[in-house]
Amino acid sequence: MGAKGSKEGRRLLVFTYGTLKRGFANHGLMQDLIRTGDAAFVGTAHTAGRLPLVCGPYRVPFLLNLPGAGEHVFGELYTVSPRALAGMDDLEGTRKGHYERLPISVVVDGEDQKEVEAEAYYAHRSYAGVMWRRCGEMGYKVYSEKEAKGYVRRKDRPHDITFLDQIRIFIASPQT
Repeated sequence: MGAKGSKEGRRLLVFTYGTLKRGFANHGLMQDLIRTGDAAFVGTAHTAGRLPLVCGPYRVPFLLNLPGAGEHVFGELYTVSPRALAGMDDLEGTRKGHYERLPISVVVDGEDQKEVEAEAYYAHRSYAGVMWRRCGEMGYKVYSEKEAKGYVRRKDRPHDITFLDQIRIFIASPQT
């Protein structure tokens, strides 16, 4: 199951594990991209290896690029166009140092349990290790309604402070 070509360019597989999943706050973006033909739902999947999934400030989910730590993380797999990828990169703040899009091996759920290469949005390397320690080196297998309880949408967060500053404050705060 590789990425498919299109008139707009090569499509990529993207693994989503948090608010872009069906039923969560940012899934509207995926719905819009599906409506325009720029994305398609492939199925549910989980990471081939163990990775930490934690919640940071405002219950925002972060996948940490610390292979071997954490759990097999469950999420959804989409095929996306370059146009869709640009919109997702913008949402995830890749140019601002919030997240970075990197390769990931995932197993597509189902009878075949086929392992495929995709991309995912990881917490930026500049703070991932510190965030893991701040979260007590405890992560989740899935970002569910329970983990999302208390999530604050971007439009409802303070606008006089950057998200990176919010992350720094979260990391510096004591664990509760």
